[in-house]
Amino acid sequence: MSAQNQNQNQNQKKEINISVELDKENIPEKIIWNATDEPGNEQAECRAMIMSLWDHKRKDTLRLDLWTRDMTVDEMKIFFHQTLVTMADTLKRSIDDERISGDMQDFCDYFAERMEIKE
Repeated sequence: MSAQNQNQNQNQKKEINISVELDKENIPEKIIWNATDEPGNEQAECRAMIMSLWDHKRKDTLRLDLWTRDMTVDEMKIFFHQTLVTMADTLKRSIDDERISGDMQDFCDYFAERMEIKE
């Protein structure tokens, strides 16, 4: 890879934009997002989001959990299950520990069974 290509990759920037419309009680009515690398870069609406940011100075996780009144209980169960599965996958890729990531996947299976969403 040439020095110019390396420099271009280092300077690359992506953006994720999130807009939340609140009702009079500060409950989300709409959650709208878009990302610069999404095809068409068009806005999309979602009913829930979970965002975690690691603050390395404080050794603490900053969280933002939002959902609209339109989010059903059944959708929330599926959303949580899919989020847990994604976390298990991320754990496996990030620390390369088959044992603990396998335990996490087993918990995801148990969670799905208990929530009666097992496929």
